[in-house]
Amino acid sequence: MLEVQRNPLCTRQDLVRAAVQLMTPLVDCLTPEKSRMIVGEGSAHYSEDVAGMEGFSRVLWALVPMLIGKCPEAEPFWKLWKEGLLHGTDPAHAGYWGTVGDYDQRMVEMAVIGIGLCFVPERFWDELTPVQQDNLYNWLNQINLHDMPKNNWRYFRILVNTGFLKVGRPVDQARMAEDLDMMESHYVGDGWYFDYLTKRDYYTLWAFHFYSLVYVAAMQTRDAERCARFVERARLIAPRFACWFDGAGRALPYGRSLTYRFAQSAFWASMAFAGVTAPGLGWGEMKGLLLKNLRFWLRMPIFDRGGALTVGYGYPNLCAAEGYNAPGSPYWAMKTFFVLALPEDHPFWQAEEKNYTPPRKFLDEQVRLLLTRDAQNRQVVAYTAGNHAWEHMHEDEKYERFAYSTQFAFSVTKEATTLSKGAFDSMLALKRAGRDLWHARSGCDSFRLTEEKVTFAWSPMEGVRIESVIAPLGMWHIRRHVIDSEYELEAAEGAFSVKKDGPGARPCDRIVTSRLADAGMAAAHGVYGTSAIFALEGYDKGQVIDTEPNTNLMFPRAVLPTLLASIHPGRTVLLCAVWTDTGDSCPDRPPEEVLQYARSL
Repeated sequence: MLEVQRNPLCTRQDLVRAAVQLMTPLVDCLTPEKSRMIVGEGSAHYSEDVAGMEGFSRVLWALVPMLIGKCPEAEPFWKLWKEGLLHGTDPAHAGYWGTVGDYDQRMVEMAVIGIGLCFVPERFWDELTPVQQDNLYNWLNQINLHDMPKNNWRYFRILVNTGFLKVGRPVDQARMAEDLDMMESHYVGDGWYFDYLTKRDYYTLWAFHFYSLVYVAAMQTRDAERCARFVERARLIAPRFACWFDGAGRALPYGRSLTYRFAQSAFWASMAFAGVTAPGLGWGEMKGLLLKNLRFWLRMPIFDRGGALTVGYGYPNLCAAEGYNAPGSPYWAMKTFFVLALPEDHPFWQAEEKNYTPPRKFLDEQVRLLLTRDAQNRQVVAYTAGNHAWEHMHEDEKYERFAYSTQFAFSVTKEATTLSKGAFDSMLALKRAGRDLWHARSGCDSFRLTEEKVTFAWSPMEGVRIESVIAPLGMWHIRRHVIDSEYELEAAEGAFSVKKDGPGARPCDRIVTSRLADAGMAAAHGVYGTSAIFALEGYDKGQVIDTEPNTNLMFPRAVLPTLLASIHPGRTVLLCAVWTDTGDSCPDRPPEEVLQYARSL
């Protein structure tokens, strides 16, 4: 076990030590010029040269707040990263970061340097010679000369220009106002922003709100009216976002960029940094949400043998990665260390860590999620419809599963040729009889969410139309599908994937999950949790499928309880009940109240 995995993560000094423990293995990953960091193999859609600059920059998300908070432990790292900063912005040096173009990844990595100029100009500016200052300004100012996406990227330019304002360098005020207005135009209500097109996910929290609250901390006296809006929106979304966390600090595995891991709690760090609390979420509650999430992640096997973070989610895994996940990308998670900018006597650190328990059921129409949790707050399950996404890998799995759980992360499809390779958990998959490809949900023709159920119409393939209802009842949920098909079909209805086995010296120690299957049900249960699915109408039999390794985001090896059905041309009704539990309890059948509820749908 690594030292950082033994860190109790209770006090400010614990977090300082954790940041040092995470950064220390990276020193040897710096190039001789110190301006790039190469942490491993693998690639992204941008060049290796740019990926190295990204790795260098993302460490600054922990180092900058340590400098703001005057942590002496930051000094040896700052000496190295300052050298890299000077070389990376010097066009005459071999370590130069180069000329920036339109839609360039290097513009993303400029933002944290702009924050350094805002809050620690004595380190990022005053320590530089006039020539070095000119080099830094000229390299960063390229962000004002090129086009970028109309999404959260505009905040990178806002933060760079805010830094220029703080050190007295020229700023295109019209461009800055345009960017700020564009970011505000993405606001849709109840604290939610959309990122690109209609995406509403973690980017609202670790991008829009994080950056806007940093802007508040820097500009509240110069742009008071706008900053007041940013603060109010953060207060609105805070109790909604708290619904994504269970009592163990685990946040909902949902959407893209999950390789950023403990960036899930960066929003709470930005709230604290800007001095903002929310109804029901005081300093103690926010501290609890942040620290529990950080504890969960830093105890997970997410490191390589040298102690560097890996691409993946619950373990190193490239299968679910996006095209913009280079080896250094996971260090975006360091944004959560922004609480280290706060001194020891700040109310965040002085507060007693408190539990926060959201309502058992909460409908958030803006993000199109119906969130539920068990009575002990051990697990959050979210039901979704209408969240179709574009452009990135495995988007159907990341946004369109019927249900998402903090206990059982979703799986991604390697191939649609078999149910094992498809790993269709929390989903109904269909294929033409005798054909070779399975099809799952990819968009809805219509949808509606209420506090009682989620309904949607969809078409997995031409000639097949389905009307589905997903209705939770405690930790049970009912699924009802009315299928109109022109063809003979095969159908497979998956519950949640369950961890197949665990560590142990002997094979008999490693088998920890039991499986059950017969004509009317399929279940898997053990110390890693229980998932079961019961046929109520229309299914032929149950089966527990050994899914392809490395398809599930949390478990390298998993099994998937599944119901199988034969669909004839015309209309077919499928009705089932799904049970999920964090323990090893596995009911023999649904209770009568669940059966009655199913019959009422």
